[in-house]
Amino acid sequence: MDSSKLRAHLEFAAELGVAGVSRDPAWRVRGDAASSLNASSEEHPVAFSRSAAEALVAVRTEIGDCTRCKLHAQGRRQIVFGVGNPEADLMFVGEAPGGDEDIQGIPFVGRAGQLLTKIIEAIDLKREDVYIANVIKCRPPGNRNPEQDEVETCEPFLFQQIDIIKPKVVVALGTFAARALLRTLDPISRLRGRVYDYRGAKLIPTFHPAYLLRNPASKREVWEDMKVVRRLLTQN
Repeated sequence: MDSSKLRAHLEFAAELGVAGVSRDPAWRVRGDAASSLNASSEEHPVAFSRSAAEALVAVRTEIGDCTRCKLHAQGRRQIVFGVGNPEADLMFVGEAPGGDEDIQGIPFVGRAGQLLTKIIEAIDLKREDVYIANVIKCRPPGNRNPEQDEVETCEPFLFQQIDIIKPKVVVALGTFAARALLRTLDPISRLRGRVYDYRGAKLIPTFHPAYLLRNPASKREVWEDMKVVRRLLTQN
């Protein structure tokens, strides 16, 4: 990794509140495996604590300047990894970055992002309280829909994000996010209105904010979904 890429990763880590990194191999072990490694030897214990923020930095580093699918050669400017609270109880998942996101490197910063912020604030939270990511991390050319090979290549990184953050509730924004997470071909209109068990969380499919900009009458349905989200967040 060259110095400019290393600097970018360290800046990303700082934004997540990571004070430093370690070369200790135990740092790379996730979850229960790390605990097992810590307890595996009383004679030579491994003393470390890996936060969710540090684990997300590791995933971002693993992605690198990704060339795993064709999108890297189709005009994307940068990886749009995710943003927000690494230990959030609520996580939003969209389908792919748009033009504004591709420029800024942050998901949901355009008009749809502004509407998402209002949706979050409607349930008495702030953007910094939640975590926001997309199924794929690169902008498709012309904002076209993600293609299946692109989703299959990129979604393992999203799954890692979910497993690290361990949210109580995941909101799938739009058809492509819901289909990718639930492994279904059903449209969002058929999927929404129900609560699904998903990777230790409750998953709520709802309409994408971009859809709401074109179809404002559907905001009422999204509000009903968000009331369910708020109720789930307050449960023990």
